[in-house]
Amino acid sequence: MIIIAGIIDVPIETRDAVVAESAALQKATRDDEPGCLAYCFAADPVVPGRIQVYELWTDAASLEAHFQHPNYHNMRALLGASGILAADNWKYRIDAKDPVYGADRVASARFWSVGE
Repeated sequence: MIIIAGIIDVPIETRDAVVAESAALQKATRDDEPGCLAYCFAADPVVPGRIQVYELWTDAASLEAHFQHPNYHNMRALLGASGILAADNWKYRIDAKDPVYGADRVASARFWSVGE
């Protein structure tokens, strides 16, 4: 699995409109692109003008296909037109996936599936 996480800073007065306008592209990406498990661009509740980015992809091939898809290009155009002030986005490959809560219902940083 691959996670993309990041931030995009736009002018404070345009952020909420940009997030609202991007909802259709977020939905289309989730619904129409194989391998997309999550695709969320949301207003940061603490930093005015900041959009939080979270994406979850099943594999590199799905993510690569997304980068060629009209949804991706349309989202870039929408965000670019908003007057991006700064952006910092990263991709992460996931080697283990476990629940946060164990059988005892206590949160743990441990990864039981890989013996850590």
